Amino acid sequence: MKLVKEINALRSHLKEITFKAAQGGKQLQVGFVPTMGYLHAGHASLLRQARQENDIVVLSIFVNPIQFGANEDLDKYPRDFEADMTLAGQMGVDIVFMPTPEEMYPTPTKTHVKVSQLTDLLCGASRPGHFDGVTTVVSKLFHIVSPNVAYFGQKDAQQLAVITQMVHDLNLDVKIVPCPIVREPDGLALSSRNVYLSDDERQAALVLSQSLELAKRLTSSSNSVNIGQLRDSVISHINAEPLAKIDYVTLTSFPELEELEDELKYSEIQGDVLLALAVKFGNTRLIDNVILTKKGL
Repeated sequence: MKLVKEINALRSHLKEITFKAAQGGKQLQVGFVPTMGYLHAGHASLLRQARQENDIVVLSIFVNPIQFGANEDLDKYPRDFEADMTLAGQMGVDIVFMPTPEEMYPTPTKTHVKVSQLTDLLCGASRPGHFDGVTTVVSKLFHIVSPNVAYFGQKDAQQLAVITQMVHDLNLDVKIVPCPIVREPDGLALSSRNVYLSDDERQAALVLSQSLELAKRLTSSSNSVNIGQLRDSVISHINAEPLAKIDYVTLTSFPELEELEDELKYSEIQGDVLLALAVKFGNTRLIDNVILTKKGL
């Protein structure tokens, strides 16, 4: 496993590897997993799939400053270089790209990549400018790494939809592979921010996965439930937890991310439905979601 911190060094290394392979008559496929580090089992699942499906696996670790807004947790975002490198080695990563902010943004950025409409709701509404930072850095990373395939977790379903749209609209030559949410045995979705939770907040946060399970049961057992009733049931369940403060509970089409009208019956919807949550426990904001199919799965 090779650690690279400079853009030009990464490009040179990848060109050298692919050139040698081409001389031997083989075309290598590069799989890429972009992260902000503090890796956990959710990241490991992405890396494991990338390892199974590609000749070269590149992992990036970069806490991207331009996707953090004012009063967000950029400075205290958890970091653990040694643990990240250990997990990367265990997952068979070939190259870890770990640039500094100065390497990625040597001068003030005057060019940004913006995806419209899909970023107007959910986390885009409560974190203005967040997705402009995400799409800009991911676009830069795609141009630096030139992967054939990139892996993103469904836990941030909006990010997955936005990145997929960006790749489609800009004709980027990379396949986006969505990967399932990884959860603790008690249902809590894995997140680097879980480390911020107190014991009581950690227990309270189980209301997220429980409310998603409630929605799955409602859509599986009733043909008459409408979107408004579904959202109200989820909100009521979350509000019953005193430590939970709702940012949003939203139902949209997926991957179009078009908000659904309250009167619309779930049984009348043709495609998949995204139920997305953002809830604060103390100072920690957690997101979770489920993509409901016609079977409520």
